[in-house]
Amino acid sequence: MALRLGDIAPDFTAATTEGTFRFHEWLGNSWGILFSHPADYTPVCTTELGATARLRDEFAQRNVKVAAVSVDTLESHQGWVGDINETQHTTVNFPIIADPDRNVATLYDMIHPNADDKATVRSVFIIGPDKKIKLTLTYPASTGRNFIELLRVIDSLQLTSKFRVATPADWKAGEDCIITPAVKDEEAVTLFPKGIRRVKPYLRYTPQPNR
Repeated sequence: MALRLGDIAPDFTAATTEGTFRFHEWLGNSWGILFSHPADYTPVCTTELGATARLRDEFAQRNVKVAAVSVDTLESHQGWVGDINETQHTTVNFPIIADPDRNVATLYDMIHPNADDKATVRSVFIIGPDKKIKLTLTYPASTGRNFIELLRVIDSLQLTSKFRVATPADWKAGEDCIITPAVKDEEAVTLFPKGIRRVKPYLRYTPQPNR
C-alpha cells in the first residue's frame, strides 16, 4: 500500500556515502527530506544533488536533514559524487543511500511498474520530528525538482505545527497567514495580537505570528 500523509515513515538500516545508519536514529529530532533517484549518473538527478548541496545552510537553519536514495551500489554512488562535485561546482554534504536490493524503494513504494519496473521513480518525502510523513511528491524523470519549493513547504509545515494558521497560495515566509476556521473570532483576538484582516467570515488573515 502507498504511504499516506500522517503515516509513520518506515525505518530501515542502510549503507550510505557517509556510513551505515538507521534512518530514524539518524533523523533524531530533526525534520527530514528523503528523495529518490532512478539511477546514478543520470543528468537531471546530477543537477538536483548539486542544488541540494548548495542549500546546506538553508536546510540547517530549519533543522532539516536530507538524504537521497538510489538503487545503485555504494561504490557507484561514490564515483557519482565526484561527477556531481565537478559539474555542479559544489561538495555533496549529505548521505546518498545505497539500495541495490531495493529494500528502501519497496518500503517507500518508489517503484511504479507503469513508469519503470526496475528503477525508482523520483519521489520526495518530508518527514517531521515525530517521524510522520508530512508531504509526498512524485516527479516524472524529465522534470527536475524545485528545492526552493521544498524549503517553502517546510517553512509552512513548521509554522503551522506551532500556530493555528494555514498558509495561502504562493505564500512565502514573512507574508500574512490565514487563521484556521476552527479558531473563533473572540479567540483569534487573543491568539493573534498583531491584528486580523477579515475578508469573509471564513477567510481571515493575520501577520505571521513568529515574525
